[in-house]
Amino acid sequence: MAKEDLRPDIAAAKDRMRSKLGSGKEIKRLAGYLWEDEHVERMTKGTYGAGTGLIVLTDRRLLFLKEGITKKTEDFPLEKVSSVQWSSGLTLGTITIFASGNKAEIKNVNKDDGKAVTDHVRQRLAAPQPTEATSVEQGAALQMDIPDQIRKLGELRDSGVVTPEEFEAKKAELLARM
Repeated sequence: MAKEDLRPDIAAAKDRMRSKLGSGKEIKRLAGYLWEDEHVERMTKGTYGAGTGLIVLTDRRLLFLKEGITKKTEDFPLEKVSSVQWSSGLTLGTITIFASGNKAEIKNVNKDDGKAVTDHVRQRLAAPQPTEATSVEQGAALQMDIPDQIRKLGELRDSGVVTPEEFEAKKAELLARM
């Protein structure tokens, strides 16, 4: 498949792969397995179970894809992945994924590609994720700021910077957020 026939994110990930041999079908059909607005970051090939296929890291998940007589797909949403491990020999290694209490081993992975994939997953897991409690706290803080904003807006109205009509419109907008 010509590079220009691939989506730009898939083509870029393909260009970063050290070993592409045997993964052409999967790369060609990858776009059909992606979710809407999902972006491919890294790819490599490896063996999972009885089949050799493509391991894809997107902005949302790790995906294993095998095309051919027997097809296999399995995805690991990043929010369900608790950790990844990388172990390698001279040229090949193993990616071990721990997700939702399960363990998946993808073997015969190119040493450089496998390390790059696991390093990127680890960076993602280490990045702080917004929690529901954080969102609730931020919402409460915004509501507490609204009376202050109205007070300051009143001062601007009193000093003539804002017209009474502008004050009332903005005040109604702020009160609607509470």
